[in-house]
Amino acid sequence: MDVLSDVVAVTRTGRPRSAYVRWHAPWGQEFSSVPGSAGFQVVLEGSCWLLPADTEPIRLGMGDVVFLPHGKGHILADSPETPVATPACAPDDPEPYDAYASDSLDRSGDGGPVTVLLCGAYQLDPSRAHPLLLSLPDLIHLPAHPGRRAELGSAVKLLAAELEKPGLGTDAVVPALLDTLLLYILRIWFDERPLRGGHTTGWAAALNDPPVTAALHAIHRDPAAPWTVAKLAAEAGLSRAPFAKRFARLVGQPPLAYLTWWRMTTAARLLRTSDAPLRSVAAQVGYTSEFAFAHTFKRTHGTPPGTYRRKG
Repeated sequence: MDVLSDVVAVTRTGRPRSAYVRWHAPWGQEFSSVPGSAGFQVVLEGSCWLLPADTEPIRLGMGDVVFLPHGKGHILADSPETPVATPACAPDDPEPYDAYASDSLDRSGDGGPVTVLLCGAYQLDPSRAHPLLLSLPDLIHLPAHPGRRAELGSAVKLLAAELEKPGLGTDAVVPALLDTLLLYILRIWFDERPLRGGHTTGWAAALNDPPVTAALHAIHRDPAAPWTVAKLAAEAGLSRAPFAKRFARLVGQPPLAYLTWWRMTTAARLLRTSDAPLRSVAAQVGYTSEFAFAHTFKRTHGTPPGTYRRKG
């Protein structure tokens, strides 16, 4: 798998939730912070205002996408002056992201102009949080414009149609489309970020650097391979020393440190999602010695692999 696909597959847990909501002005809704989640809002029809706690109000038009990768609380309203309703979910709810339970909802105001939103949330596993996601800002706004990739709009239309008029297979289609939408949002952000900010370090720069991306893809494609810095440098088409320096500058850690971290993150997912024996999990992430695997896993996660699995 490529880096971005792997990050989403490993970090996301549980079932994503979504809703197709028609709001009739006047309306205002607060969405509580939900740590350990990521959420999005897409304007399908009409317009509204996003009211972040720490920045100026942002007007959202049809086709605009708002992504909140860290579950930060926010307010949406037809106008900045409209009174705001209580949060859609409480922070101490057992499953707070159920506020986005897959459904089609009609929230009536006084019969004013209609705004249609597609909203959703993903539950994330903090123990497997990838630095790529941790590097994202609290709020990402992708305004609609003709030059933006058409595939994002296509995914939004398919998901909206499925939620508005569910049919046979909807329960399987919706999670797949939500994953697709999330990947398109992240792809656009990382593709466009260097152009907007001119950043020369960090994951936005790393994913736009062909040599480093080649090495990252090699690690994610086959984490069990006996990688060395020299072998990864060969994948990148660079000599050993320049590659190691370049990788560390962009990714934030040396190549083999990232390799070990990714192996242990992959192992954690396997331990929680399968009943494979420890020796099999160790082999899948490049360890021929179960003892060496267990030692590295405990150093990374603070607990032995067997205990980690039982607590899951």
